[in-house]
Amino acid sequence: MTLIPKVYIVGAGPGDPDLITVKGLRILQQADVVVYTDSLVREELIAMANPHAMVLKSAGMALEEMVDAMADHVRQGRSVARVHTGDPAVFGAILEQMVLLRQAGVEYEIVPGVSSVFAAAAVLGAELTVPDLTQTVILTRVEGRTPVPERERLTELARHHTTLALFLSAVRSQTMVDDLIAADWSPDTPVAVVHKATWPEQKVIRTSLAGLVRALGDAQITSHAMILVGEALDPRLVEQGDHRSKLYDPTFTHRYRQGATTGE
Repeated sequence: MTLIPKVYIVGAGPGDPDLITVKGLRILQQADVVVYTDSLVREELIAMANPHAMVLKSAGMALEEMVDAMADHVRQGRSVARVHTGDPAVFGAILEQMVLLRQAGVEYEIVPGVSSVFAAAAVLGAELTVPDLTQTVILTRVEGRTPVPERERLTELARHHTTLALFLSAVRSQTMVDDLIAADWSPDTPVAVVHKATWPEQKVIRTSLAGLVRALGDAQITSHAMILVGEALDPRLVEQGDHRSKLYDPTFTHRYRQGATTGE
């Protein structure tokens, strides 16, 4: 692919450098300028960048400073890879960057990445949508310094009793537990926590809703954690074999297979 002078907002994936997309890697390898979130993106990945690229770390930059720098490079005819952790669309703070880039008349493109929620599920060997158990996943966070809309308070979302994927919530785990108990969740509900999924220092915790706060404290986890809650996180599911989809059911007909019929 040939890059043009614009900002490429690239999802770098959860941590493992191999989990960036092929397109994302090609952009990284060709971009004239790389701006990356140095507190979250692996240095091993940035080492794969164009050896002639100007590399800028964004953790210490204010929003306007970062966007102004990217816009200036594009105006000078350079391609810019703005490298984000995970997938930029989920808690990626990209809307505010796009607003300023558009105001500056600078073109941009978003390249998706592997979100930490799906990396965590893979690490756990879990399917988040289990037939006859749960078919919905809610991606959210516990309210903190940044508020959430009233209708999206965790107590409201939890009443659906679906699989919950909680970002940015480890430090507020007691609030999370209290909210779920208030929404009639059982204290025995399975919980899995993956800290820094796919990084060398990755930690995995399996516990219950009642045991979550202590488990996080014992493991000294306060950030960079994906918390997954719900019956789909029960590790016994893979041993039981009780939940099967219709996709491979021999009696289920779809356009690629005529289902078998039973007769007397």
